[in-house]
Amino acid sequence: MLEGITEEKVREAVELIKRGFDEKKLRARLGKDWELIAEIARARIRARDKFSRDDLWMDLEGLRYATHEIVAKYRAERLKEFGVKSLADVSCGVGIQLIFYAMKVENAYGIDVDPLKIEFAKRNAERYGVENIEFINADSLAPETVERVDAEVIFSDPARPPEMPERRLEDLLPSPLEIYRAYSPKTDSFIFDLPPQMRRERVPWKGEFEYIDLYGHLNRLTFYTEPLARAGRSAVILPAGVRLESDPDLENIVEWTTEPGQYLYEIPQAVDYADLLNELLHKLGGNAKMLLREKRRVLATGDEPIKSPYLKRTYAVVTVLPFHPVRINDLLRREGFGRATLKISVPDEEYWRIRKRIEANLKGERRAFVFKVGDKAIIAEAL
Repeated sequence: MLEGITEEKVREAVELIKRGFDEKKLRARLGKDWELIAEIARARIRARDKFSRDDLWMDLEGLRYATHEIVAKYRAERLKEFGVKSLADVSCGVGIQLIFYAMKVENAYGIDVDPLKIEFAKRNAERYGVENIEFINADSLAPETVERVDAEVIFSDPARPPEMPERRLEDLLPSPLEIYRAYSPKTDSFIFDLPPQMRRERVPWKGEFEYIDLYGHLNRLTFYTEPLARAGRSAVILPAGVRLESDPDLENIVEWTTEPGQYLYEIPQAVDYADLLNELLHKLGGNAKMLLREKRRVLATGDEPIKSPYLKRTYAVVTVLPFHPVRINDLLRREGFGRATLKISVPDEEYWRIRKRIEANLKGERRAFVFKVGDKAIIAEAL
């Protein structure tokens, strides 16, 4: 399937695409299999911030589902702590997470029903110098496949269907429910990559829900069955590498306020999704109060300039005023702000109208961050 598609041909395609060649010119220059070559090249261009290498093999779909290298390394290191010697990835795709797991075990299996994905995964394993993976192009749920696999841990990052009103295990491909039924006679150690929006009560097994935050955004929900669990819920902040775990014995110190203090503390989404606000406030010293909780944004506030790897960012409050775009703009111009970043939750069409009014005629070097809490605007600067 990839026969005849060389590294040199893909690198040539990368350069042609960067130079703006259209499909007609790409077809003429690349020849046979030009469409797949061009797609691999486009995936490499888009993947430059996701991986440390620029010579990986994947199509655009494979790139979409591929685990970010920082996350793949973290999860592999976590698995190493349990002394696991063998693992099977039963929906390995282009193989990034599998490859990093394989670096920490004695032997691994990579299974996928798509032959092109298996070919990509094989080439990627070569790129990373990993040789202890047995690749299987087959249905991971077929009895003959299950019989062939001898692994302590089963990992799966199933494909997500188009957006649905509510995420369910049975809608994922392959379904974790079916994977568990097929492989549980052999092991009770499973790792599932699940949609972060999935309600925890939909998962029927005991274990740990680990929410991973990468560069300030919720990136993954990894579920570990009980033999691999370290807590009921956890949040990991990457690349900082810090971790919060649920602790039911902690005193509840979560308090809410409607009045911002001298500072705002922006909380990573993973902490909120994992319901670890109480654990976070304990970690910060117990002097902060909750101010805002929205789908995209969670804020605490206090009177101390706390800078912590457990926080997304800390801001110093400049002033508070009624949320009115013209009044906000007047204040920003008067105080010498040249740029404004809006941290507000409004419909897209309304957002751009508000932003245009707030940013009109701003001049200066200072950057303002504009938050909306109720009917108030909080103007702040990042520490």
